[in-house]
Amino acid sequence: MTAVLGAATSTGMNTELSDEAAEYGRTALRAFEAAGGDELVQAAEREPEKRAGLIEPLLDEIGAWELDPRAGGDELEAAAALCRAAGWWALPYPLAERLCRPADGSTAGLVLAAGTGAGVGTGPTPAAAGAGVGQRWSTVTLDGRRGVATARPPAEGPRYGAFIAELDPEPALTSAGTGTGTGTEEGTDGDTDDGRADAALALVLPCWTLLGMLDRALDLTRAHVLARQQFGQPLARFQGVQFQLTDAEVERVGVEELAKFALWSIQTGHDDAVEDALALRLAALEAADLVFRVTHQLHGAMGFCDETTLSWISRYSQPVRRHPLSLSATRDHLTRRIGRAGLSGPFAGPAGAVGAAARAGAGSEAGLGAVSGEEGQPR
Repeated sequence: MTAVLGAATSTGMNTELSDEAAEYGRTALRAFEAAGGDELVQAAEREPEKRAGLIEPLLDEIGAWELDPRAGGDELEAAAALCRAAGWWALPYPLAERLCRPADGSTAGLVLAAGTGAGVGTGPTPAAAGAGVGQRWSTVTLDGRRGVATARPPAEGPRYGAFIAELDPEPALTSAGTGTGTGTEEGTDGDTDDGRADAALALVLPCWTLLGMLDRALDLTRAHVLARQQFGQPLARFQGVQFQLTDAEVERVGVEELAKFALWSIQTGHDDAVEDALALRLAALEAADLVFRVTHQLHGAMGFCDETTLSWISRYSQPVRRHPLSLSATRDHLTRRIGRAGLSGPFAGPAGAVGAAARAGAGSEAGLGAVSGEEGQPR
């Protein structure tokens, strides 16, 4: 990308990834296909102890570990494109979390912790699909407080647990930017600012993985309804089928645009980057509910059988959809953070500063109805 994603141009707003990032995503898609494609997730489920050895050399080969999403620009966009490619193939690996790992490699990756206070016991237990990948993980809360957690052994096998491991937070917080050390409970303002940027990153990249899964689910379903004959014509000829797929595609496209905007928000250090990331996650989870409902319905019972790729995509979307925040938890956090001011959007003028101040003062008294906003309009 030659300019910041979302920068205004003479013809409007540029909402496309850079050519380099898009090409990197296509390269990753081809590499995953050459390495086995849909067989990768099936092989990892059959032999979970070999999962890291199966996936990590492949990621190393395409230079995934050389990406630094915190550097912004092309590297952040390339990381997003890579996560989307991983979602297309339901890559059985916590790629987004690993890409967010501390620069010094002191922990396996970065996971958002749903609590907002320092220390242990301030919210639901953090979790990630990191079973067998690493023992120590960095955590960050929505208000930027950092921590370190240790992975528990998975409670279930990959067939039912999809490699999810709960994380036990350690009492001491980490020093900024490293994911190691003891730190202090409060930290400095700079530490918290960096932590909030990490929280936005930890929310946004998994949404790109989920976007790739939505891409694949709709692509598979389109091929199915074109090939499947009913009453002497393809299913795709029936208006009821067309309407459902159109609704699902509208949801998918909406998530794609919000995902690009959230990248822009992170790149530019936008004050509302966490709120933008939460809005993206809310839209992605709502879209996933609709897309997978429609695609399963149009596939019929066979869509739930392991003989169909959709079943695997749907099943391995569950960790991304449930962690770090469920749909209701995402909606609750977003509502509380934006209060009655709404989301500022890319063209906020002086009123945007007023809205930001209102959001800063908004507390838990904001109800779910405040999402519609009275002082500002949501995207």
